[in-house]
Amino acid sequence: MEQELKKSIGWLQGSAMTIGAVLGSGVLVLPSLSADMAGPASLVSWGLMGILTIPLVIVLANLSILYPSAGGIAAYARQAFGERAGRITGCLFLGTVPFGAPICALIGAYYLGHFFSLNVAGVTMIAISMLAIALLANYHGIRFSGNIQALVVGSIAAALLASIIAAWPTVKTHAFYPFAPKGWQPVGSVMAVLFWAYVGWEMICHLAEEFQNPKQDIRRSLGVSLVVVNLLYLGLAYVTVGTGIYLGQDKLTALTGLLEGGWGRIAGSVVAILGVAACYATIHTYVAGFSRLVYAEAREGHFPAWFDRLHAVHGTPYRVFMVLGPFSMLVLLIGMWLNLDMSMLIQFPSSIFVMLYIITTAAGIKLLPAKSLGYYCAWVAFIVCVLIYLFNGWVSLYPPILAGMTWLFERRGAIGVLRKVS
Repeated sequence: MEQELKKSIGWLQGSAMTIGAVLGSGVLVLPSLSADMAGPASLVSWGLMGILTIPLVIVLANLSILYPSAGGIAAYARQAFGERAGRITGCLFLGTVPFGAPICALIGAYYLGHFFSLNVAGVTMIAISMLAIALLANYHGIRFSGNIQALVVGSIAAALLASIIAAWPTVKTHAFYPFAPKGWQPVGSVMAVLFWAYVGWEMICHLAEEFQNPKQDIRRSLGVSLVVVNLLYLGLAYVTVGTGIYLGQDKLTALTGLLEGGWGRIAGSVVAILGVAACYATIHTYVAGFSRLVYAEAREGHFPAWFDRLHAVHGTPYRVFMVLGPFSMLVLLIGMWLNLDMSMLIQFPSSIFVMLYIITTAAGIKLLPAKSLGYYCAWVAFIVCVLIYLFNGWVSLYPPILAGMTWLFERRGAIGVLRKVS
């Protein structure tokens, strides 16, 4: 008998999971990085990205309600463009694994490491611990992990709001002039990088099968997260530029300096903890969404059947965790050994997620009713995503290469062999 995921998520857990997925490492690093790239004009990039999220979220909400599947984006691609497109999309998502969760863990660990003056090994151990906790929480069930996420996200939102309020009095008007010191071209480049800050909306699609009332709760979850995320992002970007903290601060720990300027050293320690919590929230939802994708693809016969099992008690795809955990931790250890550059690593998963959103919006154009709000939103989001993708530079080659490798892998029959062997 086919196993089914438990329907145990309400809109509160859904909102927390979505906000946690989006409000992660991006909120800690990118306000400073974007200001360094484009100066005050980076605020335009943040504003445009905020506007882009509206049609994108509307498309995701409509597709997840119309086709509630743990496969998420891969399921939509399969429904719109056939089996091969679905398999390639699923494998593209897998291409984020070597970078996504480990990057989030490392950025959060750097905040705590900065405060306690830890070396690279100490920071890496904190990152590994964050991954382990996320895996254990998800192992015990989505409602359990969703309640934890609600507490974590509530604390993060309150702390970020406090950071904005603390820094607001130190904002200087002259910090916004000249507004575009490096010209307007960096605005587009910054938008490509900022995609990392807006990755996460799609994770709710992988949880669609587990909502108690999908039609109502998915829309409510995405709507709440859209408002909260954009307000916090714009507020932080504004005070980062207005205080000029990005000009002389380590980009990975600029938020600590921002809050210390208003409240002193004690407040800085709060931000160090916030850094860990914010990144943990992203990892938490990332693990949940990724595990459902692998389980759904295995259930449909596209990934090895070994992953097509749910825990007898918790109803979770526990075998995915058994592989994801050691693999992500190995990547962290390799990164420590090679001393890899963080800003470069971020661009790889960013380019894949832009491509995944292009696929999603293209699927929306084909699957959503013609002349409906979702249909028009799909067209708008598709065009903007394509334009942003063009600003990725040579990193934009990574998704097509990965897709081509998947196509060759499939053509040689390797996927079917893996399925039979497992």
